[in-house]
Parts: sequence; C-alpha cells; structure tokens
Amino acid sequence: MANPNIVNVATINGESQGLALGTGDSNVIIAAISSGKVVKINRITVANVDGTSAADVSVFIDGLGTATVDGVAPTGADATVYLAKTISVPADASLVLLDTPIYMQEGDALQGGASATSDLEIFVSYDVIA
Repeated sequence: MANPNIVNVATINGESQGLALGTGDSNVIIAAISSGKVVKINRITVANVDGTSAADVSVFIDGLGTATVDGVAPTGADATVYLAKTISVPADASLVLLDTPIYMQEGDALQGGASATSDLEIFVSYDVIA
C-alpha cells in the first residue's frame, strides 16, 4: 500500500459529490483510491428527504489492512471500519456525520447504505492529494 508524502504534493484538487443511498451497505460513495494518491475527507452530511419517516444510515471505509506503513503498524485494524452504524436520521432533517478530516489511502473505499431506498442523500466534500 503506497503512502504518498503529502508535504511534497504536485496537486490538491477539491472535490464534492452527492448521491441517494440505496438499501444495504453496497453503495460506493468514493471508489478505491488510486496508487500515489491520498483522499482527505473534510465533511460528510446526510439528509433525509422523506417527509414522514426516519431512516438509518451506515457509512464505512472498506479496504483497510494491517500492513505496516512508514514504520507504524496498526493494532487490531479491520478491513472494514464504520464511521457511522445504523444512525437514525429523522424525516426532513440532516445529520453531520463527519466534520473533522480523515485520510483514505490507496485501495480504501468509502461505502454505506440506508434502511430505505432513496430516503437518504449523502454529500461528501474531499480533497484528492497527488
């Protein structure tokens, strides 16, 4: 797993995207990170667009491993780590899931899902660092 030095970067491109979440945890929000890149997630917000019913959201990073990177070995790292697990979002409300930056490395993917199809919309603001 490559871990680029983010002090000596060539580019930092700000990105954002949103999508309606389907049921289950199979929705890919950010696909697997390419070699030589790091993604810094700045904010994740989920909005419930259903006017009458609450819905649950789960969001996780898939692809984490236990490899030692630059002399630092994770302890108990799992391939899938949840940022949010079955958190209820009330009807016509929004929820800030993340507003403190985190980093994703090569092979990591941001995924998630909802308890009801198309009731929840997710918006992610992030930087692609190369």
